[in-house]
Amino acid sequence: MNSIITCFGETLWDVLPTSKQPGGAPMNVAADLRNFGLDARMITRVGNDDLGRELLDFIEHKGLPLDLVQTGQTHLTGVAKANISDTNEVTYKIVQPVAWDYIQLEPNLLDVVKQSDFFVYGSLAARSPQTRETLLALLEVAPKKVFDVNIRAPHYERATVEALLHQADIVKLNEHELVELSGWYGEENDLHRAMHQLRGHFKLEKLIVTLGEHGAVLLDNAGLHSQLGFPVEVADTIGSGDAFLAAFLYKTLQGESPKKILEFACATGAFVATQQGATPAFTEDTIVRQIIGIG
Repeated sequence: MNSIITCFGETLWDVLPTSKQPGGAPMNVAADLRNFGLDARMITRVGNDDLGRELLDFIEHKGLPLDLVQTGQTHLTGVAKANISDTNEVTYKIVQPVAWDYIQLEPNLLDVVKQSDFFVYGSLAARSPQTRETLLALLEVAPKKVFDVNIRAPHYERATVEALLHQADIVKLNEHELVELSGWYGEENDLHRAMHQLRGHFKLEKLIVTLGEHGAVLLDNAGLHSQLGFPVEVADTIGSGDAFLAAFLYKTLQGESPKKILEFACATGAFVATQQGATPAFTEDTIVRQIIGIG
């Protein structure tokens, strides 16, 4: 398979109580796509410091090319302080400004994005003017746009999120984000009605809502599709939603049915939740074993 998926946005260190781990939703998605053997690329920016060099080593170790990773001279590498007191809902304090707030529109980025089967982006990277400007320019040339909403207070504004939603073909968000977004347009508290409302408002091809341990729901032209979660012993949920998205895109490129896509994506998210850290190594066979209960 020669499909190209380009991910755009933050790369940082998640600082945990006893350690630090590489993170950032777009990088996690890109690393997970590489686990499935896809040609995933990452557009981001790190600082010219020790943390930046460690991140570059990590990105390279994950098999991601470094040619789209910029190194800035004026801002430090990104850091997020993770609170994992609730293993089912990790929260972050995200430092600003940092290097990935200043991703530049270099000429080679436009060519790479034009050639990509999917262009994956989130709302966090749009918090700063420079990176937001670059993102909007790349969205103009991206053939298929995947918006991983990933809103993190106080790092978003409604107008920016709406502008990114209008650009998207496929949107993935969690149930809490759906409640917040649907609250902007009415009083829809019912999950399915809220999904229909949001998809219709922004004319989305596909809308995906993850439900944590309870699975996920997909709404597309054929209607609603649901998948229950896979019961697992959770180590931490860092990166679980990112792995879900990577698996969803992988199976979508294979032309699988919505049922099979959701099943595989939920199993991948569940597997990552059993592991420490956001980007454990796995293969498609690992996930298949998770589905049939011998993982």
